[in-house]
This record gives sequence, C-alpha cells and structure tokens, in this order.
Amino acid sequence: MPPAHHAALGYSPSSIGLVFAFVIGLECFLYARGWRRMQAASVRAIPVWHAASFLVGMSLIWVALGSPLAAYDHDLLTVHMIKHLLLMTFAPALILLGEPMLAFWHALPQSTQVVLRPLFRQRSVQRFAHLLSGPALCWTVSAFTLMGWHVPALFTLGLRSEVWHAVEQVSFIGAGFLFWWPVVQPWPSVTIGPRWSTLLYLFLATLPCDVLSGFLVFSERVAYPVYLSTSRQTGLSVLEDQQAAGALMWTCVTIVYLVPAVILTTRLLSPRGSPEDEVVQSELRGSAVPQRAPQSVEGV
Repeated sequence: MPPAHHAALGYSPSSIGLVFAFVIGLECFLYARGWRRMQAASVRAIPVWHAASFLVGMSLIWVALGSPLAAYDHDLLTVHMIKHLLLMTFAPALILLGEPMLAFWHALPQSTQVVLRPLFRQRSVQRFAHLLSGPALCWTVSAFTLMGWHVPALFTLGLRSEVWHAVEQVSFIGAGFLFWWPVVQPWPSVTIGPRWSTLLYLFLATLPCDVLSGFLVFSERVAYPVYLSTSRQTGLSVLEDQQAAGALMWTCVTIVYLVPAVILTTRLLSPRGSPEDEVVQSELRGSAVPQRAPQSVEGV
C-alpha cells in the first residue's frame, strides 16, 4: 500500500520490508544449511547454479513484497503487473529450479527425518501430492487466479482492503508454484505423462495471459477506475499506464514460457539415450535427484 495508507494503519513500508527480509533470510539460511550438508556428505548435490537460482528467486519475492517497489502498487497498474510477474512467473520458477524441498529435507535433524519419512510414504499422502501436482489442476488454478484477481471488482477489493491484498499476493505465489511444478518437476515429483505434453501445457498457459494483456493493451477505456483517484507522478495517464502494464505482461510471459519450451524441444529432438539428452534432462530436472525420500546426511 502507499506510505500514507500504511501510516494510517500504524506501520510503515520499512517495517514490512524488515519482516519479509527476516522470513526470506531464514528460509535462505535453512536452504544453505541443507545444501552444505549434502556437499559434505557427498550425496547427489544440488549444482551451484541451481542454489543461486533459489537465492535469486527468494530475492525477487522480497522485491515484490518488502522493497520500496511495493509501496507504489496502489498508484500504478504497471507496478502491480511487475509484482504479479515477480510473484507468479519469475520467482517460483527460479526457486523450484533450486530443488528447495531436497535442500530443506537435508536441513532437518535426523530425528525429524525419521518421524516424517513414514508419513510421506503413506498412500493417502502420496495420492494427495499426486493430485495436487497434476498438470490439469495446476493449469486451472493458475489461470483462474490470474483472471479472477484482474476482474475489476476483485481488483478494486484487493487495492482497498489490506487483508484481501495479502490474500491476493499469497494466491499469486501459490498459483505460481503450482504452475511451474509440472514444468520443472523438482524432487520429489514424478514424471506424469510424456514430456511433449509439457509443450502443450506451456502453450495453453499463454492463452489467458494473452487474453488479459491484449485487453489491457488495446482497450480504449480504463479497466480499473480505482486508479483514476490516485496521484499521477510519472507523467503517464491512467490509460497509458494500463497499456504499458499489458504490454509488459505480454512480452515477459511470452519470453519466459519460451525458455523451457526450447529446452524441452531440444531434449525431445535429441537422440534417445544420448549423452546430450541426459545433460538436458539433468539441467531441466535439477541434477536428476532420486524420487524416493533421501537418506539422512547425518550419521549415514
């Protein structure tokens, strides 16, 4: 929210930024702890660039939620779109590339691993995880989250209510992780269907983004009248701001979705079983970690 709104509620953007920085810093510490234990135990370690990808992704979440950028979400639709892209498109993909579940597992004490391992092996838990990571569900949740929060009535509610604004941000992050899970397939996911289906998944994912961004770019009327009452400090009119936000979304989503599509196409066109195929698969899956629960690195 703008600084004036935060002051009215009794807290400042700087304090919010510190809270997010602490939470994100704690998660990065736990990730680094698990990553170092994997290195020390000589188990299948997460590559350095994957670990760096995780740290960059976590930094992007802080930029969207805790940095000074977050204070202008209520003033410019372009800033709102930047936050949306960071939370739903860029950060989740980078974080999942870092194999966070694997690193967090190794960060746990051995006693905790012993307690949790039988729980994760229960059929009901595995069925639920299988259902939750299904491409159809992930695509549906992502599409409805994107389109739903950009309906003018819900969009205005998110701007005017601190509670609903927080719900909106959380839903963006959650939908982003769900969307990218079938594409990145980090541990402990299992391959669902042929890999060429991921190309179709990515193509279909561009459709709701194209519809929304196309409407924002080519519409001759203001889609979100709530911005008419905000201060215009950038020189952009409300309609120009709307067009810039739509163009930003259109360009970024197209490029980001094209990257995994090219990687997958390269893999599918490579000779089956060739060394090149294994390299591309390793890069896409995050060093091809095992699908079962990893053994503890403490005392093993």
